[in-house]
Amino acid sequence: MSYNRRVRLLLLSGLVVLAACGGPRTAPTGTLDRYASALKAKNYDAAYDLMSSGFRAQVGKDEFVRMMRDNPREVSDTASRLTGRKSKVEVTAELTYGLGDTLHLVHESGGWRIAENPLAFYDQATPRDALRSFLRAFRLERWDVMLRFVPKSYAALMSVDKMKTQFAGERKQEMGQLMNMLEANIDEPIDEQGNEARMRYGAGFEVKFVREEGRWRLRDLD
Repeated sequence: MSYNRRVRLLLLSGLVVLAACGGPRTAPTGTLDRYASALKAKNYDAAYDLMSSGFRAQVGKDEFVRMMRDNPREVSDTASRLTGRKSKVEVTAELTYGLGDTLHLVHESGGWRIAENPLAFYDQATPRDALRSFLRAFRLERWDVMLRFVPKSYAALMSVDKMKTQFAGERKQEMGQLMNMLEANIDEPIDEQGNEARMRYGAGFEVKFVREEGRWRLRDLD
C-alpha cells in the first residue's frame, strides 16, 4: 500500500500548538525562538523563511508580509506568547493513509509514539468517517459490520446474509463499481444539516446520511 506521509509541527496561534511534553531544548524550540524574534523585530521575511514549504506553496511572501503588517496587535501578541511560553514543546506528526484515514503521533522519551486508538476501524463520528468505515467493511467483506451503517428504519429488513447477497451476489460487479466510484470521490464536500447530510459525487449520484443515537449511518448510496 502506498502511504502519503505528512509530518507537521503544530504551531501556536494557527502556526504552533504548544503543550507540556518532556525533553530538553530541541530544534523545534529553537525554531520558535527565531520565529518570535523575527516577529518582534518586524522582520517578516525571516519569519516567512521559517514557514513550511507546504505553507509557502499556498501563501506567497508578499501576502504573508502584508497580513503581518495589517495585523500588528495580533503579531505582537503571538510574539509575546511564544517568548513567554513554557520551555517544553509537544512535537506531533500525522500520517495520512488508505481512504484518507489519519494517525497522530507524538514525540516523547526520545521516540515517536502513537497518540490515539489505532483500533477504531469503523468510526461513525462524522458522515465522512461513516463512509470511510463502510467502504473499509465492504473491502474486507465484513457484512456484519456493514449492518451498523443501516438506518433503524431499514434494520429490521436486513441481515448479514441479505447484506452479503446485496453486495456480493448477482449484482457484485455493479456494486463493486459503485464502491470504486465512492472511494474515488471520498473527499467530495459533504453538506451537513442537523441530523442529515448528503454528498454529491460522480454524474448525478448522491450519498445520503442520517445521524441516529450520535452515530452516522448511510441511508442511500446513489
